[in-house]
Amino acid sequence: MATVNAICPQCQTIIRVPQDRLQDHPRCPRCKAAVLDGKPLHIDSRNFARHAQEGDLPLLVDFWAPWCGPCRMMAPVLDQAAGRWATQLRVGKLNTDEEQNLAARFGIRSIPTLILFQKGREVARKSGAMDLGSLERWLSAQVPLRQAPG
Repeated sequence: MATVNAICPQCQTIIRVPQDRLQDHPRCPRCKAAVLDGKPLHIDSRNFARHAQEGDLPLLVDFWAPWCGPCRMMAPVLDQAAGRWATQLRVGKLNTDEEQNLAARFGIRSIPTLILFQKGREVARKSGAMDLGSLERWLSAQVPLRQAPG
């Protein structure tokens, strides 16, 4: 039986979940938090490597700042994406004002910028705000997405 390594959003523990049980709302055995809770992760310099490199699900990181109007417009779209594809990819938000070193490391020149990581490697990048349909089309060209049930 294939398993998926997922990272607990609360305690950062690696959780091995049978692939056919991803929809069963797995909980972290350490802290009891929902592992795939369908909410964007708070990404910072302390947890970036864990989520980007050690989780098996692709990680979509939104590089944003609180003063950025287009970034604020993207927030509900990313909330929807995190819920819709919770068992297929993780959505994370990285505040570039607070994490300037990570923003510089990835050459972020405009925000919002979305970077899709798989196993620690950047596989796609897109700058600018977009609606959920545009995001879905862009993501589907990078990774296979199934429509969430219901």
